[in-house]
Amino acid sequence: MPLENAMTADFLRSAYGGESMAHMRYTIWADVADKENMPNIGRLFRAIAYAEWAHARNHFQELREQKGDFTVPAGAVFGMGKTVDNLIGARNGELHEIEQMYPVYLESSRFQNEKGAERSFHYALEAEKIHARLFEEARKSAEKGMDMALGPVHICQICGHTVVEGIPDVCPICGAKKEQFRTFAA
Repeated sequence: MPLENAMTADFLRSAYGGESMAHMRYTIWADVADKENMPNIGRLFRAIAYAEWAHARNHFQELREQKGDFTVPAGAVFGMGKTVDNLIGARNGELHEIEQMYPVYLESSRFQNEKGAERSFHYALEAEKIHARLFEEARKSAEKGMDMALGPVHICQICGHTVVEGIPDVCPICGAKKEQFRTFAA
């Protein structure tokens, strides 16, 4: 169903830009973690980068009827430091999405009855809550100069839901079957 409201389309473009940048930023920061001998934190960054890619893809798909060139304002964390600093930046970016960006985008899409955008924003918001928690856990280890203990990380390819404790039979966010999860293992 095509978008009918310019505001929702603007929010989707902004979210797409932010998620795209998060995907790249986390991929770059994964390399930093690897160089600092923190391969599990590097793997966590890569797994969550994949979830951010799923969010960007979902937002982009909702914009499929929107043709043309657009200037896309999107907030983003910039800078590259040590892994502990990058984890703080990652967590802060996720908290911005959880506390400010996605709640506004989600309520706007509901108000404007844009069901596809509402679904896409909901998927991202729920996954970002998990990402913030995982980045905080990783930061605590990195502050001690240690890699985090981390088993396989599983990402739902549909919504970006992220789990570290085994794959659920059905994704609690989007209802995808366990076969739809991608695993990032050591």
